[in-house]
Parts: sequence; C-alpha cells; structure tokens
Amino acid sequence: MQPHFHPPAWLEALGWVSLILAGASALAIAADMTLRGARQRMWIMHVVYPVTALYWGPATLWFYAAHGRRTSRPAIEEQGEPDSEKLPAWVSSAKAISHCGAGCVLGDIAGEWLVHATGFTLAGKPLYADFLLDFLFAWLLGIGFQYFTIAPMRDIGPGRALWAAVKADTLSIVSFQIGLFAGMWLYQEVLFAPGLAKTTTSYWLFMQLAMVAGFFTAWPVNGWLIRAGWKERM
Repeated sequence: MQPHFHPPAWLEALGWVSLILAGASALAIAADMTLRGARQRMWIMHVVYPVTALYWGPATLWFYAAHGRRTSRPAIEEQGEPDSEKLPAWVSSAKAISHCGAGCVLGDIAGEWLVHATGFTLAGKPLYADFLLDFLFAWLLGIGFQYFTIAPMRDIGPGRALWAAVKADTLSIVSFQIGLFAGMWLYQEVLFAPGLAKTTTSYWLFMQLAMVAGFFTAWPVNGWLIRAGWKERM
C-alpha cells in the first residue's frame, strides 16, 4: 500500500465546504433545468452545466443564471434565438471550454477511482496511472460531448460530426489536461508528498483547483478553435 500524507483537520473541513458548495450548485442548476422548465435547446448542456459546477462551484451557478438560461427553450420562445456572434468573446470561450471540460472531469473522476480500486501503478506510481487513464477517459468523453454539440448545430451526418468533434476537441482536451496534470503533480509530488489519499476531501479540493487550472490552460486554444471555425460559437 502506498504511503500518504495525512492532511490536517482544517484542510479536510475546507474540502468538505468546497465539495458541498459544488454539489449544491450542480443540484441547483439541474433543478432549474428540469423542475422549473429551463430546458436547454441542446440536451448535452443538461450535463455540461452541472458537471462544470462540480469544480467551479457557485461560479458556474452565476454563469448559468447570467448566460445559460438565455439559451433555454422558454427564453428562446419568449425573446428569440440569441445571436452568438454578439456574445462577448470570453462567454463563447467559457462555453466552449465547459464542453471539453465536462468530458474531462467525468473521465478524470472515473480514471481516478479505477486506479484507486485496482491499485494500478506506472513506474511504481499511482499518479502516472492516473495520468494515463484520466487522459484516455477524458478524450473519449470529451469527443462525445463535442459530438452532441456539433451534430445538431451543423445538421450533418454521424461520420462527419464525429470527425468534426475530434478536430474540435482533441487540442482542447490536451490543453485542459496539461493544466490539470500540472496541478495534480504539484499537490501530489511537491506540496503533500508522498501524496493525498483519494478518500480524503483534501484530495478532491485540490483536484477542483487543478481542474480550474486546466480550464485556464485550455482558454487560448479554445479561442483559436472558435476563430478558426473548428468550434461553434454558442
């Protein structure tokens, strides 16, 4: 069994606060879209917004209230289709990153727990196994998320939509994972060596921060992908 750093009680408490706020934000968004009828025009957004809240917490709740509800079906019926070309560039970039980010986050969570459950290591380190499985799952899910965005927006066949999704999201996923993995390495190998256990809230607090870092390292790439027409403005 790998040795672990034992986090202080105050850090564990902070981890609980962060996870509870993130979970509450995700539930609030999901409830608004389902129970209050703010259904999004693209069904994939019913997954993207709550998953984004799992690491951005209340910030996602604010973004959804300010920009996500504007693309709900009731809002479109009342005010008309929003003009994506008039959106601020940062809003378009944030929405674009949230797609690949949601796939990355779900893939990372799956990869992390699979490594934990199996005891899988690479070069004697579970962290390297985390990197491998996290990236594999993140790429597969990220492409899937982008597929269900591109296919309805461009109204193209499955084959063309899949290739467009691969083009649109591979660089985005790589850039997101670079920031995420750098954060994971920092807190597992430097700040809390020999590493926090995945069963601690401290581990997931710092995973949230690493995911936020990944969001920002993906920002320049997504801006370019939108300008190049490989990703849709939303």
